[in-house]
Amino acid sequence: MATIIDGKAAALKLREELSVTVSALKAEHDLVPGLAVVLVGEDPASQVYVRNKAKQTAEVGMQSFEHRLSADTAESDLLALIDTLNSDPQVHGILVQLPLPDHINEPKVINAVSHEKDVDGFHLTNVGRLNTDGKGVVPCTPLGCLMMLKAELGDLSGLNAVIVGRSNIVGKPMAALLLQANCTVTIAHSRTRDLQSLCQTADILVAAVGRPKMVPGSWVKSGATVIDVGINRIEQDGKTKLVGDVDYDSAESVAGAITPVPGGVGPMTIACLLSNTVQQAKRQHGIG
Repeated sequence: MATIIDGKAAALKLREELSVTVSALKAEHDLVPGLAVVLVGEDPASQVYVRNKAKQTAEVGMQSFEHRLSADTAESDLLALIDTLNSDPQVHGILVQLPLPDHINEPKVINAVSHEKDVDGFHLTNVGRLNTDGKGVVPCTPLGCLMMLKAELGDLSGLNAVIVGRSNIVGKPMAALLLQANCTVTIAHSRTRDLQSLCQTADILVAAVGRPKMVPGSWVKSGATVIDVGINRIEQDGKTKLVGDVDYDSAESVAGAITPVPGGVGPMTIACLLSNTVQQAKRQHGIG
């Protein structure tokens, strides 16, 4: 049976470390890191996510600024709010919750956020830096995945990593991080030939495609470490259930270690968002 990689415990540990850092910033520099979250519309999943972010931001001693806008908000009004937040010295990180309503240009909004206050790692400047000098802001979900992998495996050098999914949010930045960690990396996607055989070569298998239970245990190499990024809602026995992109029950008996859904990658994503905000606050104030 696989070792269960406990994302809740890892996130708690990271938040405890951040609380110490935030306390020191207050005491030594009179600096309280501030995170502004902008939610447009009333998507239920986004509302839960935003609520959790605000709660955990406050718990580590940071300032939380929440802006909830109606679904019919004009793009120009959203951009004006972002411009205000860019200029606000109390705000060190800005997160615009995705997805946005169809009438709003998502890339335009993402890049309207100052790259110095971008805590999602989605701004083109930070994307470029991640793929060149490695010093940009790292997207929260891949960063959380990498931290859990290193905690479980230690040095990742030389391991074969297969990422199923090529999104800008997870797949591509995950590949960049694993390359920096000296893995041999393959990105698979919907047009990959013989996906099963490719997955079976992976010492590290990252599933981030958004299809429930797409990866069965028969695709997992014996002893591999499986990181399941998927969060899918399915109806089962008359109830709504959260499942990942990996068929957990069959994969658990083959893998060496595996993240559960829920309780794996998700908690680390929010903890890494807080960590990115603290790092941006320190950069903006020239604190090493």
